[in-house]
Amino acid sequence: MDTSGFYKLTPKERLGKIKEFCGLSEEECGVLSKSKIGLDLADKMIENVVGTLELPFGIATNFVINGKEYLIPMVIEESSVVAGASKAAKLSEGFVSEASESIMIGQILLIGVDFEKAKEKVEESKKEIIRKCNERKSSIIELGGGVKELEVKKLKTDKGQMVVLHFYIDVKDSMGANFVNTTLESIAPYLEDLIGGEIRMNILSNLSDRRMVKVKAVWKGEKIGKENVNNMLDAYEFAKHDPYRAATNNKGAMNGIDAVCIATGNDFRALEAGAHAYASKEASYTSMTRWEKKGEDLLGYLEMPLAVGIVGGYTNTNPITKIALKILGVKSAKELAEIIGAVGLANNFAAMYALVTEGIQKGHMRLHAKNVALNAGAKGEKIDKIAEQMIKEGKISELRAKEILHG
Repeated sequence: MDTSGFYKLTPKERLGKIKEFCGLSEEECGVLSKSKIGLDLADKMIENVVGTLELPFGIATNFVINGKEYLIPMVIEESSVVAGASKAAKLSEGFVSEASESIMIGQILLIGVDFEKAKEKVEESKKEIIRKCNERKSSIIELGGGVKELEVKKLKTDKGQMVVLHFYIDVKDSMGANFVNTTLESIAPYLEDLIGGEIRMNILSNLSDRRMVKVKAVWKGEKIGKENVNNMLDAYEFAKHDPYRAATNNKGAMNGIDAVCIATGNDFRALEAGAHAYASKEASYTSMTRWEKKGEDLLGYLEMPLAVGIVGGYTNTNPITKIALKILGVKSAKELAEIIGAVGLANNFAAMYALVTEGIQKGHMRLHAKNVALNAGAKGEKIDKIAEQMIKEGKISELRAKEILHG
């Protein structure tokens, strides 16, 4: 297929080429091009658009965070995540969540310069550097954001010594990636003249450990079963000390975190990168959550970097993300981070609780039964009927669904 000039075509024209080359039917093209947000808008978001992909938009219930009730929009394709969050929230005594200031870290890499010289030059001119960074026109700066501090760090590498400048930047209610990168690029020429050497790159860090959320919650032993409190502590010790288990344990928390981020138009890939980097900050990769026993109750904690925004970028572009934010009723990025952190802790609880009680697959497959029926070819009312029969029998598989469908 000749793709020269493909990017210049309209989504409809691109889809026509794909249809011809890949043998798509009219029906398949219709499904691909059907869009809630509109192809024209989608075409402005990313490159070479031919359609959009929808995901289920669900609402997690029962959440009380810092004394306030919330309905939580979650966008995800996986069964049991929304139900798990809702159940965990219902069983809890509520969540206490606290997010720090919206400080992002920007990095500038300097090559071919002595560390002590660079540090001396920066310390001498620090106020001027910060002033220059914050003199450009920006709504974030007008609201009191911008560069607040910077440090010079020495980095030993296989290629020798490198000098890295860390800029600590308040991005207010935005996620802040574009603001940070623009700030770094604007000051780079001045720094190169001031310090010498060569600036190799300017980029934000997704390990935003100056922008943290801390969440805690209590689950009463009398509600969840006193024996389950001890069983869940065993599960936590497993995740704490074994990186293979920790990866899956943390995925349970990220199920909820990612789902709310997607619903609100935030960058879940950046959050994943920061979360897992933070979980690796000690000698070995470990659990992002911490669990302990108090009396007969279970206490859960989550602490992680969480850089999210309620303004700018995709959040302002997609009308569905605007609706999600309206459902949440959040007034700041800080509040959104506190909510997302609570959902992460809830989903981690839900996964661990399922593992030590009925097992993850039994509950998951019950909720997955409708998808299995769909894959077997069921339609309309038959989907629910086949799912119910498979659950009753305890035999949830596509083969069994087809037997019921054609029996």
